[in-house]
Amino acid sequence: MASKTTNPVLGNRALNRATLDRQLLLRRAPKSAMSAKGAVEHLVGLQAQNVKPPYFALAARLDGFDPEDLSALMASREVARLVTMRSTIHTHSADDCLTLRPLVQAARDRELKQFRNGLAGVDLGRLGAISRELVEEQPRTMKELREALLKEWPDGDPFALSVAARCVLPLVQVTPRGLWGRSGQVTLTTAEHWFGRESEPVPAPDGTVLRYLAAFGPASVKDMQTWSGLTRMREVFERLRPRLAVFQDEQGVELFDLPDAPRPDADTPAPPRFLPEYDNLLLSHADRSRFVTEEYTSRSWKGNQSFSVLMVDGRLSGIWWLEESKGSKGSKGSQGSQGSQGSQGSALLTVQAFGKLTRTQREAVAEEGERILTTMSSATTHDIRFGTFSE
Repeated sequence: MASKTTNPVLGNRALNRATLDRQLLLRRAPKSAMSAKGAVEHLVGLQAQNVKPPYFALAARLDGFDPEDLSALMASREVARLVTMRSTIHTHSADDCLTLRPLVQAARDRELKQFRNGLAGVDLGRLGAISRELVEEQPRTMKELREALLKEWPDGDPFALSVAARCVLPLVQVTPRGLWGRSGQVTLTTAEHWFGRESEPVPAPDGTVLRYLAAFGPASVKDMQTWSGLTRMREVFERLRPRLAVFQDEQGVELFDLPDAPRPDADTPAPPRFLPEYDNLLLSHADRSRFVTEEYTSRSWKGNQSFSVLMVDGRLSGIWWLEESKGSKGSKGSQGSQGSQGSQGSALLTVQAFGKLTRTQREAVAEEGERILTTMSSATTHDIRFGTFSE
């Protein structure tokens, strides 16, 4: 929405640096200032479509991060994986699991409308009660839950029934799924059962808007709606307007921010960062131009699959992947592999830049890559290979 008054203009580079700072990507936060749990809460959750990305997301943001820092939180049920924003799986703190999910429930209800043909004649209240009883009796796989629901509604669409259970109930993926270096199929129970306490009543969205701005601002109403999957948020921003700083981007779109939030100089250096697939940095604004040039918009995706991405000077600049030798008994784990404790084998980090890197940039990328390898792999030997991106 274009602003009706002349507000201070923030260019794309200024917006880039402001959001990178909130995202802990201009400089890693030291452990003394922010724990892994604190970072998960500050970032309002981590995209967790796959097991490894939350670990890599924190490795890019926290100084001295060890994957066991997050894994221990998962094991002790201080954080968990469940569907929240944009109908995608996120890793959240226990408190956020029990508050954010009720807040976005309206979006899950809207999602169900897409499956109304497959749910004809299905009483969603009864479906929720049956599903809750099943998964609280013992964690169930989605296949087990679907088969049980088909006994009640044999004419229902199997996929629609399982989606309905996931939408109606806050279903947590129980451990060992999500633990570092461990494997486990997706088995589900309710958040209330997993944490041993009830979900909170649906909260007013005001607090979540402020948290979103603290982690992703400055941002427009449409940006926040893109991040959360919520709609009709304009009135919330208007209610908060007296408490917020108001800017506009180069196109005149009104942007909101916390008055005291950091907005570094646009020339502040932004070091290279290796981000995992589906990182929220690139998914949480309607206008992604602060991070992605138009020519690279489609390069971080192939079909519905997101690549892990390289950020150089704060902008999408390439993709990467990490491979470990099959004989590596010492892998801490990597994207695409699970490992056990030890220190054997080799790890290869492959980087494909979209354009030519300067010598200084290449050296900085290699240095950051070595840091990621040291943090995320306990293989004996590490190597970094630069390649050329081809669509």
